[in-house]
Amino acid sequence: MKQFLYCSAVVLLLHFFSCESSTPSRPARPNILFIFSDDHATHAIGAYGPKTGNPELHQYVQTPNLDRLAEQGVLFTNAFCTNSICGPSRAVILTGKHSHYNGMLNNDTTFNAAQQTFPKILQHSGYRTAWIGKWHLLSDPTGFDYWSVLTRGNGQGSYYNPIFTEAGGQQEETGYTATLITDRAIGFLEGQKDTDKPFFLAYSHKTPHREWVPAPEEYGLYKDLDLPLPANFYDDYEHRTSAALEQEMEIASDMNERDLKLVYPNYMNEAQLAEFDAAYGPENAAFQEANLSGKALTEWKYQRYLKDYLRSVASMDKEIGRVLDYLEESGLAATTIVLYSSDQGFYLGDHGWYDKRWMYEESLRMPLLVKWPGVTSPGSQVDQLVQNLDFAQTFLDMAQAPIPEDMQGRSLVPLLQNPVEVKSWREYIYYHYYAYPDWHMVRQHYGIRTDRYKLVHYYTIDEWEFFDLENDPNEMHSRYADPGYREQVARMKEQLQEARRHYGDTVVLKPTSKYHR
Repeated sequence: MKQFLYCSAVVLLLHFFSCESSTPSRPARPNILFIFSDDHATHAIGAYGPKTGNPELHQYVQTPNLDRLAEQGVLFTNAFCTNSICGPSRAVILTGKHSHYNGMLNNDTTFNAAQQTFPKILQHSGYRTAWIGKWHLLSDPTGFDYWSVLTRGNGQGSYYNPIFTEAGGQQEETGYTATLITDRAIGFLEGQKDTDKPFFLAYSHKTPHREWVPAPEEYGLYKDLDLPLPANFYDDYEHRTSAALEQEMEIASDMNERDLKLVYPNYMNEAQLAEFDAAYGPENAAFQEANLSGKALTEWKYQRYLKDYLRSVASMDKEIGRVLDYLEESGLAATTIVLYSSDQGFYLGDHGWYDKRWMYEESLRMPLLVKWPGVTSPGSQVDQLVQNLDFAQTFLDMAQAPIPEDMQGRSLVPLLQNPVEVKSWREYIYYHYYAYPDWHMVRQHYGIRTDRYKLVHYYTIDEWEFFDLENDPNEMHSRYADPGYREQVARMKEQLQEARRHYGDTVVLKPTSKYHR
């Protein structure tokens, strides 16, 4: 298990201060801005380009500010989550521990806020810490000097007129939520200009989570375009396990009228609804009159869904641009690390789906962009296998704070400094999804992914999938029973058990209840 070992903080710091290296020098105790979104697929970020099953889509994606961040810093091509669902992903990031270890297996669970988290360690190390925006862990944030989080809908938040909860109570505000989150974030940053104390700020968006409502300025975006279908939009789920057939996340059959804006959001005021209806009402009337069916109906749903998803992303990107601009204007940019990521990926019609949960690429893969002034090389790329499991140790390493030995990830700082010099890295990542029966009905499964192959076990039905990602990047045909891959499958089964032993994943599941997200 050499690929998983991580030295203690003492050894790491001694090595850092005593060894000469050709890697860039590290600015002492930088500020850290963690920009975080919800369900943002990499194929909805311009900088990631045509790297998915819908390579034509990227030309329509409008993310100039995230693209700017990629141009100024590092883009990770192989960043993955450990459990593709909102609350558990956040818990993994906070603790640096897999879901079975931090106790949050699914969204029904209340996060144990008393446990060790990286913000608490940063606090104790002299950082001012804050979390603003979506939290979605059901318990109040701990380890933060300031927090202001969305609490409407069990912490899910709303796209307009959000309720913010802080230590002093609740406050409902009027406006577009992404803008109001950004206002609070900039307000926090304004208070950091004249202090010598470094800060960690998590600036966390609801966008682009379901039900994908853009700001008014983006209502007309893509209005007269037909966005391209993914190559596998009409997937018949043949050549995979029965789990792929049993899901309930197909655009054709499982989207509801609120998703499709045939029923309007219930949290808008009269003026907001009038503006919304002016944009969506005529199209809805034309849809009702057309009385579509079959493929025509399915593709109308796809166009409505994907346009709203990308519109929401464009709205969020503008707000991120405001924060990046403020860093430049205030002089904070030179001393602030900016890291952008999302809790997991998302299906944009790939396999005919929306949502996440699976270990298939579109939901397993996360965006990860990092700009570290004086350390990262502008426009560079890292291809090693990394996970959200690594974020906690990375933040602590950046801050030169102690790193607990029971964290299960690995600091990404060496990859940020000079990935070419990193001679030994992990050979595979480990994944485990737990929430079944639950919304979208995705079976429990765990597995590992290397740089080329993926092995997945749907263990409650004892069915397996194996993919050669080089020859089948869209994961259309499991080769688990193919004699030509017998040795590779056997080797990866050994690695899978090795990973489960290493991470101590011996969870025995009971069915979970349905819980509205």
